[in-house]
Amino acid sequence: MNKDQVISAANNAGVRLIRFLYCDNGGTIRGKLVHIDSFARRLTTGIGLTPAMQAMNMLDQLQPVPGMGPVGEVRLVPDINSFVVLPYAPNSAAMMCDMLTLDKKPWSACPRSFLQRMITRAAHLGLSFQATFENEFSLFHPQEDGSYLPIDTGLCFSTISMAAGAEVMDDMIAAFEAQGIPIDAYYPELGHGQHELPIRHAPALRAADNQIWFRETVRNVADQHGMVASLAPKPQPNQAGNSAHIHWSIWDLAGENNLLYDPKDPYMVSELGYHFIAGVLAHLPGLLALTAPSYNSYRRLQPHFWSSAYTSWGPDNREASVRIASTLWGMEAASINMELKASDPSNNPYLALGGLIAAGLDGIRRELEPGKATLIDPGNYSDAERAALGIARYPTTQAQALDALENDRVLMEALGSDLSSSYLAVRRSEYAAFAAEDVDFEIKHHIYKF
Repeated sequence: MNKDQVISAANNAGVRLIRFLYCDNGGTIRGKLVHIDSFARRLTTGIGLTPAMQAMNMLDQLQPVPGMGPVGEVRLVPDINSFVVLPYAPNSAAMMCDMLTLDKKPWSACPRSFLQRMITRAAHLGLSFQATFENEFSLFHPQEDGSYLPIDTGLCFSTISMAAGAEVMDDMIAAFEAQGIPIDAYYPELGHGQHELPIRHAPALRAADNQIWFRETVRNVADQHGMVASLAPKPQPNQAGNSAHIHWSIWDLAGENNLLYDPKDPYMVSELGYHFIAGVLAHLPGLLALTAPSYNSYRRLQPHFWSSAYTSWGPDNREASVRIASTLWGMEAASINMELKASDPSNNPYLALGGLIAAGLDGIRRELEPGKATLIDPGNYSDAERAALGIARYPTTQAQALDALENDRVLMEALGSDLSSSYLAVRRSEYAAFAAEDVDFEIKHHIYKF
């Protein structure tokens, strides 16, 4: 779309307010709204934002980050191609924004610009990415005492849970269709009130945008049904947690050839694919700070929880960090893809996907090898067996993952000093805040904000 087409689409849909959105360092979706009378002008000029917002954590506590105080301004400038009319809000549309400095350059602390830099870095190697975030979420009936009651207690994949969620899921799917976001499947999951609604893959930047639309759509449609939809990693301490597995494939720049595919390999994975896996595993301790970034995330990443807890890879191994997904019959070359298990919906998708690309590209550059495939649950090995195989336990807290990120030269260089310093400050402040409180405080804030 061009500027005139976007303006026409907004007018034809009767749009009155347009949300200029961004996702911050704490994974919170924020933004400002523009009236239709100002829309044409704001498409070019953007709307002002204090840089301090990138130093704000999920509790709205401002952190002392150089250059992110009361002085200065950046602009939220919308991406023309991200325009969507919102089916769940009256007379409203939304666009994802890049943060630009006053001299019209990408701000170095903008997460969306970071992903675009990593996409460009890959393009210089002749590579492009298709990706999607495979989300689980929990549906609750809010109670008068402030607690949340799951809408069902059915079994995994059970028709009982399908019936309990039938109306709200139908409205969610209709809302996705109205926004041009293709749905792949739907099924109830293991946890009480837990459901999964995978969307189809898209080019990397669109995939991250789609994750924002996914979170917004699920929350808003559930609210219209008097429910709360939570994408928190572990909204119920004694139930299965919510993931946002990242699926990806690597293509040539024309998008014609899946470069992960090698029909001669036992797992149909190319040499380039193995190098990428190895890069992801090498940087996974620090990468977790971007893909599973919240205090609540580490309640989910436990051994034998099918969420992965050890650095490993394997074909259709749902306890491995990286799963090689089995191909579709007759579509082997087009359908081969990889899945990062250690990812959840509390992440900023631009940072998570950008970090994944940065890690994998380092593996390609250094021609790293991932070691042997793990064909069992790595948690079933002894400590000695894991050590011999090069399989390591993940960081077990948000603080440990953040330390690993700070010590990861490749990821820190990719993020840049402004983005990395603000991110570490924000997430460390969250760790300090939640570590000082009880689990009820933690769950309350995560269940509502994600």
